[in-house]
Amino acid sequence: MTRTRKELNYFKIEGADGGSQDWFRDPMMNLGGCAAATACDSSLFLAFHYGMTGLYPFDPDHLTKEDYIRFASIMKPYLKPRWGGIDMTETYIEGFGKYLRNLGEKRLRMEGFDGNRPVSHAERAIRKQIDKGLVVPCLILRHKNPKYEDYVWHWFLLTGYDDSDGDFLVRTATYGAFRWESLAGLWNTGCPRKGGLVLYRLS
Repeated sequence: MTRTRKELNYFKIEGADGGSQDWFRDPMMNLGGCAAATACDSSLFLAFHYGMTGLYPFDPDHLTKEDYIRFASIMKPYLKPRWGGIDMTETYIEGFGKYLRNLGEKRLRMEGFDGNRPVSHAERAIRKQIDKGLVVPCLILRHKNPKYEDYVWHWFLLTGYDDSDGDFLVRTATYGAFRWESLAGLWNTGCPRKGGLVLYRLS
């Protein structure tokens, strides 16, 4: 079986792989700002790789933690932490979509991918997005396997895949670091309520 490994060229902020909600000083954002952080990281990725520099209000050639924290405070009203969290892909699409509209950015479209769909369908969707050079926002709600406790009720980005023998691995970007995880392990939570994916489309 041919092995395919693809990793998107991500960005670093003072040595970290992307941003981290752990940096947020606002207690609510530190606790529940993962959706805003995912939108911030998406914006930075699109600014670097697709020329959408208007999505990031600071100097893209000199990324700092302080500017990222300030950026998150700008994103907060659109994806504000709330009771129960931002627990649906539609809520993320609505909030980030409003941010895009307020900036006059019309090239990016978003589509929700329900977490109740089979993992094989999710694999195909993720592979297609990564092959097109696009990050994939992912939401996991509850999970019965304690191995995935860092992803419980959490938004993060998928930035690569590894189609190795017997499993399909995804590279997760969250809390300023990368990890390789089994998609099947993440996706099959064992709980009735599911999260899902957001698929970006560029026109």
